Amino acid sequence: MVSRVIPVEVFDLVIFGGTGDLARRKILPGLYRRFVAGQMPPDSRIIGAARADLTEEAFRALVGEAIAEFVPPDRQDKAAIAAFLARIGYVSIDAKGTAGWDALRAVMRADVVRAFYFSVAPALFGDIAERLHAHGIADGQSRIVVEKPFGRDLASARALNVTLAQHFSEAQIYRIDHYLGKETVQNLMAVRFANILFEPLWKAEYIDHVQITVAETVGVEGRGAYYDKSGAMRDMVQNHLMQLLCLIAMEPPYHFDPDAVRDEKLKVIRALDPVRPEDIVRGQYLPGGGQGGYVEHSENPQSRTESYIALKCHISNWRWKGTPFYLRTGKRLRARASEIAITFKEPPHSIFDDAKGWRENVLVIRLQPNEGMNLMMMIKEPGPGGMRLMQVPLDMSFADALGADAEDIPDAYERLVMDVIRGNQTLFMRGDEVEAAWAWADPIIAGWEARGDRPQGYDPGSSGPEDALMLMHRDGRRWREIRE
Repeated sequence: MVSRVIPVEVFDLVIFGGTGDLARRKILPGLYRRFVAGQMPPDSRIIGAARADLTEEAFRALVGEAIAEFVPPDRQDKAAIAAFLARIGYVSIDAKGTAGWDALRAVMRADVVRAFYFSVAPALFGDIAERLHAHGIADGQSRIVVEKPFGRDLASARALNVTLAQHFSEAQIYRIDHYLGKETVQNLMAVRFANILFEPLWKAEYIDHVQITVAETVGVEGRGAYYDKSGAMRDMVQNHLMQLLCLIAMEPPYHFDPDAVRDEKLKVIRALDPVRPEDIVRGQYLPGGGQGGYVEHSENPQSRTESYIALKCHISNWRWKGTPFYLRTGKRLRARASEIAITFKEPPHSIFDDAKGWRENVLVIRLQPNEGMNLMMMIKEPGPGGMRLMQVPLDMSFADALGADAEDIPDAYERLVMDVIRGNQTLFMRGDEVEAAWAWADPIIAGWEARGDRPQGYDPGSSGPEDALMLMHRDGRRWREIRE
C-alpha cells in the first residue's frame, strides 16, 4: 500500500519559464497530482512567470491544457481541476530587464514558504537570482530550484556556483536531477541500508562487476544543434549515471540526512580513477528505418559528438578496489530501458556436478519502464533425474506489488518539488558534488578531443557500437540485453 500523504506547508511557488515545455509536461501536471492527493494545501499558490504577455486567465487555460494532455484521463476530475486552477497566477516578466518584477513582488506573501523554480536556460540563472534580491522578492528563507545543465565543464560549473552564491546560500539552492526522484532509485538506498542481507556482501570481495544502462529509442531530432554541443557524456554520464553510481558505491552515511548522504556521494566521485582511452567507446547512430542519422539530425556533417558512450570505471577505495563499473547510455537503441545490475561472484567451490548450469546471482534494479527489482537466484530444476540447476527471478515490480495503488506513486518531479517545499535537500546535488563530477569528466572529454577520436557508427535499433561489446568481452563479461 502507498504510504500516507503528509501535506507540506502553505507555499508560493514561482515557475520562471512557466510557459515552457518542462513546465507543461512535468511541473504543472505533477503539482496538480499533488493537489488532488491532498499534499498541496489549498491556500498554496503557483505563479507562472515568463516573457509571454498573457493574462492570468490565458495562463490558466494553458495549465488546463497541460493537465488534459499529460495527466491520465482517469486521474482528471473537473472539480479538482477548477480548484487547482484557482490557485494559479501569472506575471509577465523580463528576466534581463525591469519589467514585471514589481508586479511579482506585489503578489508574494510574507508568511508562507517562497520557492522559485528556474525552468529556464542556465544563462538566465544569474539575472533572475540578482533581480529576486534587488526587488526584495527573495529572502534568507527562500528556496531556488535550478535545472541541469549545471555548467558544461568545471570552469563554467564553478562560475555558475559563484553566481548563485552571490545571492543565495548553499542551503537555499536545490540542483534538481529527476533521476534521484525515481521511486526505485530511492529504494536502492533502502535495499542497501535497511537490510542486513545485502550490505555485508556489498563490496569487491563478493561483487564481480556493476552495469549501469540508460538506453533510449529516440534520437536527437528537433534539438540536434543543442545536443551537438553537449553529447552523451555531458548530457547523461556526468550527472544522471554519476548519481546512480554514487548511490550504489557510497559508504553508509551516519544518518539519512541531506549533508550526510551527499558527503558520502562526494567521496565516491573523488575516488574515481581516471578512465583510460581503451576503456571508452563512443558512437553515433546511423541512418535507418526511414530516418536520418545523427549527423543529419545535428545538422553538422563533421560532428564528432557522441550519441552513445560506454565506459569502464574503477573506484580506488577499500570497498571497491578491483570491481569494475560499466556505464553506457545512448540514443536510438533497441529499447527504452534504464537499469542497474549488480553481478555477484561465483561461489568459491561448487558441490554440484552440473557446473555448466551455474549462472551468477544478479540484483537488477529497473528504473524504467516497469520500475522494480529482481534478484536472479539459482534453484534446482523441477523433476527427477539428478540435481540440475536453473536460474529464476525473485521479482518485485511496483505495478504488481501495489496494484492500482501504483498509479498513486508520485513521479520524480512531484516528489522533488514537494521536497523543495519541505526544505529537504537529500535528493538534490550540492555545489561541491557538481564540481567534483566535472573535475572527473573534463579530462576524459579533453582526452578524446586532443586525440581527434571519431565516434563509431552504429545501427539504430541495435545495442550500440561493436566496440562496446568488446569492452566487456575482453574482460570475459557480457552486457545485459537491452529490453523493456
